Formats: sequence, C-alpha cells, structure tokens
Amino acid sequence: MRTPTVNKTMRIDSHQHFWKRELGYYNWLTEDMGAIYKDFSPEDLRPSLKKSGIDKTILIQAAADTAETEYMLSLAQSTDFIVAVIGWIDMQSTDAPSQLAKLSRHSYFKGIRPMIQDIHDDNWMLKKELEPAFNCLMQLGLCFDALVKPRHLKALLTVAKRYPKLKIVIDHAAKPDIAGNKAEQWAEDIQAFSGLDNVYCKLSGLVTEAGHNPDFNNLIPYMQHLLDTFGTGRLMWGSDWPVLNLATDYQQWVSLTKAFLSNVEENQQAQIWSKNAIKFYNLTIVD
Repeated sequence: MRTPTVNKTMRIDSHQHFWKRELGYYNWLTEDMGAIYKDFSPEDLRPSLKKSGIDKTILIQAAADTAETEYMLSLAQSTDFIVAVIGWIDMQSTDAPSQLAKLSRHSYFKGIRPMIQDIHDDNWMLKKELEPAFNCLMQLGLCFDALVKPRHLKALLTVAKRYPKLKIVIDHAAKPDIAGNKAEQWAEDIQAFSGLDNVYCKLSGLVTEAGHNPDFNNLIPYMQHLLDTFGTGRLMWGSDWPVLNLATDYQQWVSLTKAFLSNVEENQQAQIWSKNAIKFYNLTIVD
C-alpha cells in the first residue's frame, strides 16, 4: 500500500452506504421508505460507479451498532472499490478509547459517525463524557463525520474550536431545508466554519433535501454557498447512495455536480472529486 499520486480525473465518492436488513441493525429503515427499503450490496452500486466514472468509495455507517462497523470492514476487505470505512461506537462509553484503538488496527477504519441528527439533545456533542473519545480520535489521527442538522451547527462550531486538531467533516452540509426554502439561518451558521481549517464539508445529500424529482436549479445557490464557504480545498463530493434514490439517481447527481464545477479550474475540481477526501481521511490506494 502507498500514498497515491492522484490523477486529475480520479473520482472518489466520499459518502455511500450498504445494508442488509436481516442483520437487524437498521431500525430506521421501514417499509414506508419505498425505494430504499431493500438490501444494497457492492454489486448493486458497481454499475453506477462504472457509468459515472467513479473510481473508489468511502463506506459510511448507517446503524448505531459496532457490529455494523465490523460488517462494513468485512465488505471493505472483499470489495475492490471501497477505500475506507467510517463506523460507529458509543462515544459516551467509558471504554470508547479502547474501542477506537481496537478498530484503528483495521487499515480501512478511518473514523466514526455518531447519529447526532437522531439525538434529542442539540448540545449532546458538548457533554463532558465525550471528551475521552474526542481526544482519542485526535491521538489516533481518526476523523469525525458530523451527521447534523442546522439546529446542531452552533454546538458543532464549539466542538471545532474546542478541539482544533480534530478532523471534522459536515455530512450533507447539515441538511438545509431546501424544499421548504428556509435556509437563512443555515447559511449564516455554516459560514461560521469558513475560517476553521480542521472542518471540511461534504457536497452530498442536498438533492434529497430538495424533495422528490427536484428542480436542480434550486440546488445551485446552496452548492455555491458551500463553495464560497469552504473553498475548493475543504469540500468533497459524495453521493449518499442509496438514500439518493429517494430523490434522483446516481448518474444525475454526478452530472449536476460536473455542470456546477464546469467553471472551476481543473486542478481545483480534482480537489473536490478526490484529493480532499484523500487528504482528510488519510487514504491509501491499492493499485
């Protein structure tokens, strides 16, 4: 394994999921979710990656269960396009540091994602009990994927300033209410991260927040605000597949992103498509 020299055309999907319902981890996945209420495996995603020119992916947790993290690591071992896994641990547990140390022995394990969007307490991230886990993440060079909504951004800003060496990425740009056209506060709160070099953001999930079969033109102002806030050096592209299927399909989201970035210099496009993910997650690529 080696740190790659990245070709400008290389593309990494920094955010996708797999699940198998019979494993019993996915309590949130119910029949009323339609298009995504079924199993999704690497072979289900592979054709879309090929059609869209996506070379590698980062597999993200979808259940608050360490057993799912082990399941994802097993998939990474057997799937050529997965280059990293972001898992889950109980950050409030007294043995959180030992859990992280154990998982970090897996070469594919790069960090954790607590399901903050489902936690009632908007200030949960600020709990003193989480300090050992945050400190351990920094010590091990692991990343913190922040699955948050707009109401959590102020607390996340406090975390980012409290732990300036903690690598944080905001998943799905904190899910602004695009469908409801209620994003003024979101725009202000997300912009507060512009000067924090330890905080990145994923250009993902926006199409789902815009509703089923959205007018893609409605997404452009949000995408532009993220580009203005994080620049081309701290923004990374992701699909959020298969959740993406609730609103559109993989190829359409790739095409929209290509169109949006068409006026950006090629080397800066490469940052968003792959280089930022490689830097943030400290990825290695197997030839």
